[in-house]
Amino acid sequence: MTHTTVPAYAAPSAKAPLERITIQRREPGEHDVLIEIKYAGICHSDIHTVRGEWGDDGHFPLAPGHEIAGVVTATGSGVTRYQVGDRVGVGCFVDSCRECDNCKAGLQQYCTGELGNVGTYGATGRDGEITQGGYSTHVVVDENYVLRIPDSIPLDRAAPLLCAGITLYSPLAHWQAGPGKKVAIVGLGGLGHMGVKIAHAMGAEVTVLSQSLRKQADGLRLGADHFYATSDPATFAELAGGFDLIVNTVSADVDINAYLGLLKSGGTLVQVGAPENPQQVASFALITRRLSLAGSMIGGIPETQEMLDFCGEHGIGADIELIRAEQINEAYERVLASDVRYRFVIDAATI
Repeated sequence: MTHTTVPAYAAPSAKAPLERITIQRREPGEHDVLIEIKYAGICHSDIHTVRGEWGDDGHFPLAPGHEIAGVVTATGSGVTRYQVGDRVGVGCFVDSCRECDNCKAGLQQYCTGELGNVGTYGATGRDGEITQGGYSTHVVVDENYVLRIPDSIPLDRAAPLLCAGITLYSPLAHWQAGPGKKVAIVGLGGLGHMGVKIAHAMGAEVTVLSQSLRKQADGLRLGADHFYATSDPATFAELAGGFDLIVNTVSADVDINAYLGLLKSGGTLVQVGAPENPQQVASFALITRRLSLAGSMIGGIPETQEMLDFCGEHGIGADIELIRAEQINEAYERVLASDVRYRFVIDAATI
């Protein structure tokens, strides 16, 4: 297999600062699309991975990035979905087994086949090579794992939709957020701010549950109807039994039982944040009001395209801070300090 060398920002080893290097990209095969990356979002998962915080030795040097927006610059001879000049995106995975029940149902994020869900970076592809992510100038991806970005969404604001956007759209769609439904979004960060925008556009009554009232004006601007501080015990008394659906975007340890108390009978609490420690759940909290505690992870290719089309129709993009590649390490520290409103996006022209 022939390769092309492209510049990228990568971690040379676990916990090391990212630096500019070159990486190899395969030449486009029959069904591959070559994408010139214009923008790449910074996801908290990128930081966890390059710092070895998820119990994996990892593969280094590693270029992270799975919120990719760009333009098609070449296609393989068998490509039918895209042509040169198309505005496209790539999300959290670039392949899957294609044969298991989940893949056949368009739920590639839950692939159970031997190949599994092939992450956009740090995973082993079907060619045996380790995938490298979007902190680079170009990427080659099979056309079946590429998304079309509507013309109405600026590419820089579209990039975070490929992870943050679909991570919130999927549970909101699955549990049918919409008119007549009361939805709470826990946390107003990169994930939470997308949840507010999408749930509002779906027609739900939206409440933000944030640690303090510091971001209240932002929450209301983004489409929330109500905003409460979870640091105030009165919040949990006032809102008890009020929500049909709660989506928890927070990756820190929280008292899940307290949040279950905010659900109506038959309500659902969906976990999309990934806390480091196991959580204690009181069975009676679930049993006595037929509550559901669920999890959700990104979306499959069909649903991700559905999300992009929905965002295009409703004028939804991420609220971003555009940075140069040499600011990535500084941006990581600011993400950890919750000092971003609400997603850093790298201008790939600066790589």
